[in-house]
Amino acid sequence: MATRSIVTSQPDIACDVCGRRLLRGELPDVFLAGGQRRTVCELCAPRAAHEGWLREADRHSVSLPASRARRGRGLFERLRSQREPSSARAVEDFAGEGLGIVPAVAPEGYQTESYDFLEAIPLVPEDPAATASTPAIASPGEDLAIQGQSPAPALTAGELKVERALEVFNAGEHPRRVAGVTRSLGEPSVAARPLADSGSVVSIVVAWELSWYRYEVDLGDEAAGATVTAQGTELGELAQEELLANATADERGALRALFA
Repeated sequence: MATRSIVTSQPDIACDVCGRRLLRGELPDVFLAGGQRRTVCELCAPRAAHEGWLREADRHSVSLPASRARRGRGLFERLRSQREPSSARAVEDFAGEGLGIVPAVAPEGYQTESYDFLEAIPLVPEDPAATASTPAIASPGEDLAIQGQSPAPALTAGELKVERALEVFNAGEHPRRVAGVTRSLGEPSVAARPLADSGSVVSIVVAWELSWYRYEVDLGDEAAGATVTAQGTELGELAQEELLANATADERGALRALFA
């Protein structure tokens, strides 16, 4: 009897964080890091977000790593627990489990004595002069509030992508063209936004009254730099959102986001 080989269409995908081969039916996440696309398994997604990688499918909010549950108790909590009788702590610990607790009985003629750890620690009296001379340490948020400033809001995933795309644009040769046209036509209007049909491509439109250029930057292939995809001479050829400026150009043609 002839044997038949079974061939599946499941691609061989490995996680770029832990190197594990993904199981059949396991859906990976795609992140943008180091100018390339990174495939990440579900277990490593919080770690990738914690390292600052941008999720390609997320265009509006920044993914935060999952908060870890607090384990253990503090020193004073452990010392305070020593002051409670053993039977009382046992009843409190196992109250929700329905376990019967039998308190320990001391042998006849033997008297137990509890030891208070907190009372055994000597208290050092505070020096009013030292307390008054020691300045209070304020947190960064409180320091800004004292100075009349508010903490800067966290950037969204879309704004982070735009900021990175402008850095890639400035590293190429296109700022020279922007600077040349600016000397003739004045300051341009710059609108940068991620494309709706692609989580890694950012569109950059630099427009003057008599001319405009549209560039695209693929954050999944930053080595390719910014490319010109279209140009024209009429502002009416542009969509309405492409005329909403959210960046500026300096005298050298370098672009900078207004929210940076």
